[in-house]
Amino acid sequence: MRIETSAPTRIDFAGGTLDIWPLYLFHPGAQTINAAISLRAHATLETRSDTRILIHSEDTGATLEADDWRELRNRRELRLLSLIVHFFEARGITLTTSCESPAGAGLGGSSALNVASCAALAQWNRTHYEPEALLRVAMNVEAQAIGVPTGLQDYRPALYGGIATLELDVDGIRRVPLEVDLSDLERRLVLCYTGEPRNSGTNNWDIMKKHIDGDRHVFDCFERIRDTAAAMRDAMARGDWDAVGYAIDAEWNTRKRLAPGVSTAAIDDLMACAMRAGATAAKVCGAGGGGCLFCYGPPDRRDAIRDALAGAGARPLDFHIERHGLARG
Repeated sequence: MRIETSAPTRIDFAGGTLDIWPLYLFHPGAQTINAAISLRAHATLETRSDTRILIHSEDTGATLEADDWRELRNRRELRLLSLIVHFFEARGITLTTSCESPAGAGLGGSSALNVASCAALAQWNRTHYEPEALLRVAMNVEAQAIGVPTGLQDYRPALYGGIATLELDVDGIRRVPLEVDLSDLERRLVLCYTGEPRNSGTNNWDIMKKHIDGDRHVFDCFERIRDTAAAMRDAMARGDWDAVGYAIDAEWNTRKRLAPGVSTAAIDDLMACAMRAGATAAKVCGAGGGGCLFCYGPPDRRDAIRDALAGAGARPLDFHIERHGLARG
């Protein structure tokens, strides 16, 4: 048996970090806005002639072998994949994974890889999961792997694709697809890898602890982030591209104030370079501190922005907004 699955990564436009429970409960009306993109994570599962387990990450080159799934609970190597295989009590398989986004890119690659791997193992296990149930498994296993709470937003684009807002409220989480001209939005975006990976678990956890401890500055920043996400959603619905740019810029300027490590000198230099080339806004993807950033500007300046970023040492990434989520081959 051979099972192939893939799931898209994402660009987060606004409202990130608020999607970590319980932060959104303290900010009524909290929401995140993100779009699935075509840089996919892939999982391939093949049955073996013996009962052993082999896990191989093409991205890191690491390989892990075990005689029994019970051995994987406390393994540190390939921690996330080990815990997924352990949860599904798999045996007699080879699981191979890869991701088209760079490591530590801030594009939700680990969550997309998680969703793709969970879907492959659920199919191998002949267990049907509704999308939200599969999401809960993926989210909880990832929290076990990184040792801190995980956000809610990254799994939805991996599962469903498209561009959507995630409404975060006391009575539940609601994914609301947005009616946006995707090609018009794409023509205004340039995505690049800064060359510096980052650790979202660390940044987000530090910020979360400050919020829980009553840091008024952090609380007020999240109030503004919430309001900016609402303004961006309205602007996207109206097709007001100038207002979308203003909201991206406002989100980033507020997010930088959450913690000293959210931006770096290298990130600031790249953004300044993009602005000189015609960008009107820019934002780091994910928690910040490195990884990818995206720039926003007029369609007729897109090539100039891309060239400027490449000339400054960043790696532009080709992508399109992905209309489809989890795929099973």
